Amino acid sequence: MASASEQQPLSSSSTAELYSHEVPSGSDPVFSHESSDVTGKSFNRDKTPWYIPPKRYVIALMTFLGFANLYALRVNLSVAIVAMTTNHSTYINGTLHTVSGPEFNWDQRLRGHILASFFYGYIFTQLPGGFLSNRYGGKYLFGVGVLVTALLTLLTPVFATWSYKVLIACRILEGLFEGVTYPAIHAIWSKWAPPAERTKLATFGFSGSYFGTVVSMVLSGALAESAAGWQSIFYVFGSIAIIWFLLWCIVVTESPAGHPGISTAELDYIQNSIGYTDEQTKRVHPPLLQIVRSAPVWAIAVAHFVENWGFYTWLTQLPTFMTHVLKFHMDQGGFLSALPYLVMGIVVFMGGYFADALRSQFGVPTIIVRKVFTCGAFALQAVFMVAAGYLMSRAAAVACLTVAVGIGGFAWAGFSVNHLDIAPQFASILMGLSNTFATLPGIVSPLLTSVIVVHEESSADWQIVFYLAACIYGIGGIVYGLLASGETQIWAQVPLGYRSYMDDPEEGQ
Repeated sequence: MASASEQQPLSSSSTAELYSHEVPSGSDPVFSHESSDVTGKSFNRDKTPWYIPPKRYVIALMTFLGFANLYALRVNLSVAIVAMTTNHSTYINGTLHTVSGPEFNWDQRLRGHILASFFYGYIFTQLPGGFLSNRYGGKYLFGVGVLVTALLTLLTPVFATWSYKVLIACRILEGLFEGVTYPAIHAIWSKWAPPAERTKLATFGFSGSYFGTVVSMVLSGALAESAAGWQSIFYVFGSIAIIWFLLWCIVVTESPAGHPGISTAELDYIQNSIGYTDEQTKRVHPPLLQIVRSAPVWAIAVAHFVENWGFYTWLTQLPTFMTHVLKFHMDQGGFLSALPYLVMGIVVFMGGYFADALRSQFGVPTIIVRKVFTCGAFALQAVFMVAAGYLMSRAAAVACLTVAVGIGGFAWAGFSVNHLDIAPQFASILMGLSNTFATLPGIVSPLLTSVIVVHEESSADWQIVFYLAACIYGIGGIVYGLLASGETQIWAQVPLGYRSYMDDPEEGQ
């Protein structure tokens, strides 16, 4: 059996040594250099060259690209549907002439149903995705979610020509498969992200969704105006996502211990920091009753709902608003509709670094960081939503909406990582729960907007949409400020403490 000293964390190792790719000198490595994966194939954990990044950063990059693909696949219809349902016009001698009518005569309400249909499926697989990834891991659940969505995207032009009902069914299926992705990625981060780097790693991955939104909106607008037509939107993004899936299967592993290229020092740093290994928690049953009764869990769910209300409202409606109210052309509207999400992607990315710096370098308590980032973002978003409602000129509306949506990136450095703070080993389940409620805006908001906005060119109708979003932001900030927590909950504590996954190689022989 292993000695007691072998089962203790490496308290004697310096932080510099733990961050290094090399094994700390003067001591035996905690893990053997010779290990094996689940197939029994052996691989070495010798020191990694300086120019090869730590594997947890590679996982973060692949996660970033995964979310970029997910949101590109989700958003492209918001732009394509404008091209599918408006007149095809061209300029002749400086005068705009209609070449042909719309290919699909779908009114505003039907378009709202089509755009919302994605979320009919998306909401039902959040919790199952959380439980499945908690039990079996998140790698393939996340990957398959992207793959199937990509395949359905490639078929979307065909389905649209058959019937709007078939298109709605396709979008529901896409939602079902994308619904597992957010819970699945928290299952991966629960094993890969050291607490000191938790925010920046998770938010870097999440920021991919906003950059994917930007690329999708800009490129979709250009493709819709090109000779290839709106159909090319779905062919381009579906193909790119399939290529990403192949790379994901090759590069990513379920946990650090299963990665053949990870160094001994990085593996020890991750597991020593987290405090437990995959083996110690995979047979632990989630305390469902305590989760449901937990006020901090519901604080996260409310904050997630609130942030997504504003996000999904403009994700689905901003191209329409830009085209019909502000009178931008399709290619212009595509870029300007994407601008708030470009700002949000940058803010999410930087917010994660700021949050971790405040916690690790300045000693600010985690709960203070989470509340300041979340509640502060909600307050600013409410202010700029109200301002956007009053200022309906092109420049003012674009500026206010860009700030209102973009500043939400700071909130993601708060509530979106809070699952990992309060219950890291059950984070996938908590994300499934909070994202279930956060999906409701994706269903309700487009439908409610289609009811409120009776006339697409009416500024007064759109002002109601702005003011409603501002009220929701205000309520969410109050609830999260009162109920949120930054500490591991009693029902989520792992009593065993850290043990090396190789601490008893002779056991069972």
